[in-house]
Amino acid sequence: MPHIHDKIDFTIEVFIVHNNKVLLRIHDKLKKWLSVGGHIELDEDPVQAAIREVKEEVGLDIKIPEPNFNSSIKDYKELMTPRFLNRHKINENHEHVTLVYFVKSNTDKLILSKTEITEDCKWFTKEEINNDSSILPHIKYYAIKALEETN
Repeated sequence: MPHIHDKIDFTIEVFIVHNNKVLLRIHDKLKKWLSVGGHIELDEDPVQAAIREVKEEVGLDIKIPEPNFNSSIKDYKELMTPRFLNRHKINENHEHVTLVYFVKSNTDKLILSKTEITEDCKWFTKEEINNDSSILPHIKYYAIKALEETN
């Protein structure tokens, strides 16, 4: 997906949990364990982006519940609040604001994308996350929180 703005973009990360394991994938460019995720496109909200990215990258159908709020205002929609929010530099000239979601999956059967290159995907237990020094600290934190909060 091309950048929406040359200085900053909004992105999503989705930590998917199934049977006390959380899914991480090796990012094609960074070569590090990350969650599933990507850019929020101009024509979608963050929840739609999360659902789309998970389907595109690993073939899973997820649901992010909508808040129990009815509004009579035309073209108004309440969105589920992300569990975390962060801002980080991609390079000297570009940053991402990332909305982090935790979801459950009904299956661990992945259908990897032919266009979204993923070198490896793995369902990690809490112990495996804690013992893997190659996982970035913030990814470890989010992954463990996802396991604790969705089981």
